[in-house]
Amino acid sequence: MQFGVFTVGDVTTDPTTGRTPTEHERIKAMVAIARKAEEVGLDVFATGEHHNPPFVPSSPTTMLGHIAATTERLILSTSTTLITTNDPVKIAEDFAMLQHLADGRVDLMMGRGNTGPVYPWFGQDIRQGIPLAIENYALLHQLWRDEVVDWKGRFRTPLQAFTATPRPLDGTPPFVWHGSIRSPEIAEQAAYYGDGFFANNIFWPKDHFQQLISLYRQRYAHYGHGTPEQAVVGLGGQVFMRRNSQDAVREFRPYFDNAPVYGHGPSLEEFTEQTPLTVGSPQEVIDKTLTFRESFGDYQRQLFLMDHAGLPLKTVLEQLDMLGEEVVPVLRREFAKDRPAGVPDGPTHAARVRAPQPT
Repeated sequence: MQFGVFTVGDVTTDPTTGRTPTEHERIKAMVAIARKAEEVGLDVFATGEHHNPPFVPSSPTTMLGHIAATTERLILSTSTTLITTNDPVKIAEDFAMLQHLADGRVDLMMGRGNTGPVYPWFGQDIRQGIPLAIENYALLHQLWRDEVVDWKGRFRTPLQAFTATPRPLDGTPPFVWHGSIRSPEIAEQAAYYGDGFFANNIFWPKDHFQQLISLYRQRYAHYGHGTPEQAVVGLGGQVFMRRNSQDAVREFRPYFDNAPVYGHGPSLEEFTEQTPLTVGSPQEVIDKTLTFRESFGDYQRQLFLMDHAGLPLKTVLEQLDMLGEEVVPVLRREFAKDRPAGVPDGPTHAARVRAPQPT
């Protein structure tokens, strides 16, 4: 099983000091977090993609290419690649290039994002969000597998005898996750291609995501990729830790109360009860994360959000130390217990090169 962190790259004022980092500071902080993730033994770093304030990661492959040059083992991924508004040709070429630079330590997560205005900024119509996701990914999938592509669709100019360059490393495209918080059509898409499904269940109660993941597992088997238990599932989570839970709650509360996403809504206590958010001791994080298997079955990737809401970099790096030294080793051991032999490991380039891939 793979453990890591993901970032949305928000530039948010620290509510305890009133200080807002510059965009430069925030970008450098994201790089420092990725390097720290490798240092403490995590497996994955993933960045979002946004094209509007208060977020900075508008060019994920640029950032991940830089991180690739300063790390050796870390899998570099995205927590959203906007399949609806990016040109599939550009995605195909950018991530193949990143594959080569990172020696295969690359995968990506398709998503539609949560910013409505991004669609017209890139010449698209939000009312076509699902059809765009379906058509654009079909083209991307083909571009990575067919050397010469002829294509005609609804949303871009036709392609005639087109070859995307560079070709995927070792003839093996990056592993793709399809991320969704609400759309069964995306779970169906992931199942159809035999790709992974990532349920970023950080904002909604688990019952909703149980339905999405169950649908994905059933349809994965329907399309002949394996048993429902062999479907490749990733989950989101978010944590804030101190040695005792009272200190964690006291320190994190002002960040929660003023967060741009969920601040000024449900209380911290209500949110931690209904979602994966854990604010407490390392043991409490371990205990709650272990319940995810009870709710969703054995799965392959667990990513935590840890650097949002204005938390200073020093605090985030302290959190990563605790995550890597005290939490993840226990989670690895406990999740490995009684794990059925047929459940696949988290995806890696080396394993995909060795194994036949879905067409």
